[in-house]
Amino acid sequence: MDAGALFVLKSKGSWVHCGYHLTTSIVGPPLLSLPFAFTLLGWAGGVVSLAAAALVTFYSYNLLSLVLEHYDQMGRRQLRFRDMANQILGPRWARYYVGPIQFMVCYGAVVAGTLIGGQCMKAIYVLSNPQGTLKLACAAAAAVHIGISSSKPKEYSLPGDSTEGRLFGMFNAIAIIATAYGNGMIPEIQATVAAPVKGKMLKGLCVCYAVILATFFSVGISGYWAFGDLAQGLVLSNFVDNGRPIVPRWFVLMTNGFTMLQISAVAVVYLQPTNEVLEGTFGDPKSKQFSARNVVPRVLSRSLSVVVATVIAAMLPFFGDINAIIGAFGFIPLDFILPVVFYNMTFKPSKRSLVFWLNSSIAVVFSAIGAVAAVAAVRQMSLDAKTYRLFANV
Repeated sequence: MDAGALFVLKSKGSWVHCGYHLTTSIVGPPLLSLPFAFTLLGWAGGVVSLAAAALVTFYSYNLLSLVLEHYDQMGRRQLRFRDMANQILGPRWARYYVGPIQFMVCYGAVVAGTLIGGQCMKAIYVLSNPQGTLKLACAAAAAVHIGISSSKPKEYSLPGDSTEGRLFGMFNAIAIIATAYGNGMIPEIQATVAAPVKGKMLKGLCVCYAVILATFFSVGISGYWAFGDLAQGLVLSNFVDNGRPIVPRWFVLMTNGFTMLQISAVAVVYLQPTNEVLEGTFGDPKSKQFSARNVVPRVLSRSLSVVVATVIAAMLPFFGDINAIIGAFGFIPLDFILPVVFYNMTFKPSKRSLVFWLNSSIAVVFSAIGAVAAVAAVRQMSLDAKTYRLFANV
């Protein structure tokens, strides 16, 4: 066993730990882009897409867990996503496709969390600075407050001057929703569960999706209701009107503190694959975990990874577009397509069975959606890049 698996992926947790890690990895910063996704889909499209993504991801994550349990019972427990890909698809798929994509989406989530964390710190700072502008608040509660108190008329029409633009916008929104529901590290989370693992992941998923149903729909619906088609890529940016905060100062201070705590937990979870790779590269499994031989490179490499994420977050302020890119190129393949492929290749259900055709349909449909969403995300990023500058003060 290499140092990454030995020192990072320790199998000691219960289903409660599993539920915690699932919740913190999914209920994170990308959900703050859901009102923006609604602006591209409309009321019906937004609600249906949120519900469909919830059903598909719950199903696919459960399938992935069943595959992991199957190999565990065979005495070949898989601890990492790329280990599963190596076992099922072959070493080339693991090394050149699954591994890089997982690293991209997990590190991208760290960048997104750092971006919002910086804005939280700025918001707390400017509370004591009358010249400052306020940026963050509690998404759902503040949106409801603003929606009730605001007298401004709201528009819920789909943006875009052409059918092509609106169509690309819809696929861009689907990619954002995929990012919100994305996890990308189910095997690594299940690897932290103590044996026997059977049934523990399902309990954790039930806990996680109870939280998801309470947060995703409330933020998406309330944000779109409050701001209409003016909802921005990061809905927290809507809580400022002409440089003035719309919600009470004490509420902002409290919610920014809670937001930073949540982001800290999310970043720790999503840094796990990065830390595992760094530990496997620079660590020595023959030395003790906390020996100088392992501690020094661990501190240096992990600190450098956080610094790089911070620099990238400061450079790229367009949060919604980043979510779309990550969703289209990363989370759709990892969380919507590969789980059903892994299940069919592992258990080989009859081609006449409902499971086979359901899984095959999911793989085909989301492969097509992912391809179009990737084009739409890149297109939107290129359009928005014209109005942004690097290291902008947002």
